Amino acid sequence: MPTEVEDAEILSKFQDEKTRNEAFNLLLKKYQQKIYWHIRRMVIDHDDADDLVQDVFIKVWKNLAGFRSDAQLYTWMYRIATNECITFLNKKKQKNNVSLDDVAYELADTLADSAYFSGDAIQRKLQEALLTLPEKQKLVFNMKYYDDMKYEEISQVLGTSVGALKASFHLAVKKIEAHLLSKD
Repeated sequence: MPTEVEDAEILSKFQDEKTRNEAFNLLLKKYQQKIYWHIRRMVIDHDDADDLVQDVFIKVWKNLAGFRSDAQLYTWMYRIATNECITFLNKKKQKNNVSLDDVAYELADTLADSAYFSGDAIQRKLQEALLTLPEKQKLVFNMKYYDDMKYEEISQVLGTSVGALKASFHLAVKKIEAHLLSKD
């Protein structure tokens, strides 16, 4: 079984014009799936997620040469993906001239029709609960619960203190529990 390529090797290959495409392919292979699911959990719709993944990797391609190794590569990429999601959701709100609650209802309908979310009732209820959370709490919950990221890593992505992230996660969990226990 081939071992996963280290970020340092990918970055090194990217600096050399001859191996730049190879490096980018390695980067895609290593991170595309993770970035896709991070985005998909935020925007729900597969086609929207697909488009956003392409946008993210175009930005990564354009900016990777200037990447400073003082941050981890995937943290930097998650930040780009997160910002793209927030921008997309805000545009969707403005375009439809609707509140965030209405966007949540629309996404819940998409969720109900989605082949991906064909899981059991509890999974569907969890996804519906996530849609009721404020953006920041949803992001923190997704990164902690689904992506198993450490608070320090989430802090780098969102530019928020670890203490504030712990509070957001705690509030998100309480709201999700309340939603899961409600009888609707």
